[in-house]
Parts: sequence; structure tokens; C-alpha cells
Amino acid sequence: MKAAATLAAGLAALLLPAAAGAAEIDGAALSPLWAVPFAGILLSIALLPMLAPGFWHHHFGKVAAAWSLAFLLPFAAAFGPAATGSQFVHALVGEYIPFILLLTALFTVAGGIHIRGNLHGSPGLNTVILAIGAVLASVMGTTGASMLLIRPLIRANDNRRHRVHVVVFFIFIVSNVGGSLTPLGDPPLFLGFLKGVDFFWTTVHLLPDTLFMLAALLAGFYALDRFYYRNEGVMPLDPTPDTRGVVFDGAANFWLLAAIVGLVLMSGVWQSTVAFDVFGTPVGLPGLVRDAGLIAVTLVSLKITRREVHEANQFGWEPMLEVAKLFAGIFLTIVPVIAMLKAGTEGPFGAIVAAVTRPDGQPSPAAYFWATGALSSFLDNAPTYLVFFNTAGGDAATLMTTHAATLAAISAGAVFMGANSYIGNAPNLMVKAIAESRGVRMPSFFGYMAWSCGILLPLFVIATFIFFR
Repeated sequence: MKAAATLAAGLAALLLPAAAGAAEIDGAALSPLWAVPFAGILLSIALLPMLAPGFWHHHFGKVAAAWSLAFLLPFAAAFGPAATGSQFVHALVGEYIPFILLLTALFTVAGGIHIRGNLHGSPGLNTVILAIGAVLASVMGTTGASMLLIRPLIRANDNRRHRVHVVVFFIFIVSNVGGSLTPLGDPPLFLGFLKGVDFFWTTVHLLPDTLFMLAALLAGFYALDRFYYRNEGVMPLDPTPDTRGVVFDGAANFWLLAAIVGLVLMSGVWQSTVAFDVFGTPVGLPGLVRDAGLIAVTLVSLKITRREVHEANQFGWEPMLEVAKLFAGIFLTIVPVIAMLKAGTEGPFGAIVAAVTRPDGQPSPAAYFWATGALSSFLDNAPTYLVFFNTAGGDAATLMTTHAATLAAISAGAVFMGANSYIGNAPNLMVKAIAESRGVRMPSFFGYMAWSCGILLPLFVIATFIFFR
């Protein structure tokens, strides 16, 4: 990976001096072959962890770098260093760095909070924990809420014989659906925020959809958990000794979590005419203040959190490094895909645009919901959101007003249907790995999909008729 990073840095140094003033890409003039690197990196993320886990674990950074260069080098040859440098800088400064800084801050702060103590996993308590997790998911992100609550939930149920359903519903509710109400909740929504979607837009427009999904899932979970609890009872001996109450170690990180919320909200509310031109990419003062604040929050969290808290949470940088490396490749290779989608029906991907468009030329919210959701089930939901955001025109102001139902459908599809498989959203695999390390025999890839197809798909069909017709 060091060699790949050096190569990328050298390429950047070559491109940056000529980047300023480069023209916008004409997506209608591009060949669909320019989408191959983007498709390649997404398929690599989806398939290699299953087909070649050892290779992927040691070389995922090289794979991402290879696909990035498969786009950058031919593009530089075809369109010149100026156009390539402009796109490189825009992807890096305009989208990738703010995205990674937010995820890093949330990951660090959540990793600095440890819930210590033993609860007893009755159906009522388990349902309350899942409901709390759903609320926290939109505040501290699905990854943060999942990492905070999954270990206490497993401990609370370690005297139960049937625990798989608890973890499966946790993935549905906390790791996915609960993160649909703010840009902090799930990465695709933050990308929408960076594209100009108001901070509270999803809170207002996805609240009915989210409440419907959460109410149905929590009610279904309570009924199932109550059935198991009544028929099996609990083991005679609880593996986790009782403690006096529940203690939050590293509780000062909750203040830092509030600071993250304030920084992101500030960057959306503060209107400033001050902007800096970074090789053709404008960077506004509110965004710079937000990003500097996120770096400060991350450093403060690392400084004030005791080593024992990180050890109890098994905190490490490997998950964040994997996300950073892979998304560097995703943000670069998606550049020509977005340009081609913005070309509409006249572009190379006109068939995709037509498939989600009604005969009268208006976008079909139901088609956008299922198309975004289908891809988000097996590919990362953040780039999937970007793809369909731009398929719908890519203009936040229009999507928030004239086509509000379409933007709601894209947002809901990306967030909700990330729960359909283990690879639909990053926290899904993290929760699975933690559960298995604590002795829970989690279902296989297709076994998990049997749960999601049986429980989630009927709810998505109902949601379509209620909200996206």
C-alpha cells in the first residue's frame, strides 16, 4: 500500500499545477467503458471478502489503488493533465476529505464510550435497547451506535439460548434503518448534505417512513423475542456476574458527540461568501471550520479517553483505514459515472435514466426506491446514493422541492435496504464479527438474507404503496 500511496502522490503532484480552470466533463461524449473502474471496485468490495478473504484482508488497499489508476491514467492520456487534475482535486477536497473526517470523528468518539455492567435481556429490555439504538443511529451514525450498544446487548442476553434473532434485528434497526433521519446517521445522507441537501430535510421528509419501519420491526422483534423467552426461559447460571447499575466509561465523549452535531449543523446553516479556490474547486469557510473542528474533536477524544476504555471496546484503526482506502478509490472512479448520468437520456446511461422515469417524463419515486435499494443491498450504499442522486438530476434545490418524493425514495432506499445483506452497510459485518467473537452462531450470508427477505421485503413493499407511489 505504501508503494500505491507514493504513486498516487506522484500523480497528484504531476496533475495539480495544471488543474486550475479545467473544464467540466461532457458526460454525453464519454463511452460507458469509463464506468468499468467504478464497477470493478464495487464488485471487488462485494465479492473478494467472500471469495478470497485472505487476499482481501492484506491487499484491499492495493486493489483500490489499482482501480483508481485504471481510471486516472487513461483519463489523463485521453483528456490531458488539466482535466484529470481538476477532477482529482474536486473528488479529494470537495467530497472525500469532509466525508472521511466526519466518519473518523464519529468512529473515534463512539470508540471512547464503553457501557459497563450487566443487564438482563428480557423482551421488554431488548426492545428498549433497540429503540434507543435507533434514535442514537441518527445522532452518532449507524456505525457509532452499533459499536456502542452491540456488546452490552449481547452481554444482556448471554444467558439466553436463542440470541441470533436479537443480533439480526439489531442490524436491521440500529445498523441501518435508524440512521435515516440526519446526515450524521448514514454516509449516503452526509454525501447528500455535501451536495446541498439541508441538514433537517431528511428528518422532515423521512420521518413517517422511518417511524413506520421502526414500529413494524420493533413490534415484530418483541413478539418473536417474547415467544422464545416464554418457551425457553433463561439458563440457570448467568455467564456475566451482576453489577450495581450500568456505568458509562469515557462519558466525556458524549460532549464531543454534541460538538460533532454542532459542527455539521453549523456548516449547513452558516452562509458565508468567503471561499478559497483550491485548483479549481471552491472550498467555503463554513466547511473549513467544520473540518478543522472535526479534526480537533478526534484529537481531543484520543487524548481524554483512557486506554482501558479503548481496550474494553477493542478499539483499533483497521476498520477506519479500510473505509478510508476503499472510499478514496470510490470517489475517484465514480467521477465519469456521475458525468454520464448527468447527461440524462441523451447520455451513455440513458437506459438507466429511462427505467426510473415515468412515461410523462417525471421521475418515478417507487422505481428510484427499489433501484437504489437493490444496489445498496449488495454494493456500498454511499456511492449508490450518489449514482441515483445524479440520475435524478443532481441539483439539490430541485430535488428538495419539485422532486422531494424522488429524493426521499433515493434516501430511504439507500439507508433502509443496506440491511438486506451483510455487505449492504459497513456496520453489518462489524456487528456480525463481534457477535461471533462472543459465541453467537450467526447465520451464513444467504442464511441472513433469508431473514431479511422474509422480514424486510414485505415491509418495503408496503412502504412503497404508502409513501412512494
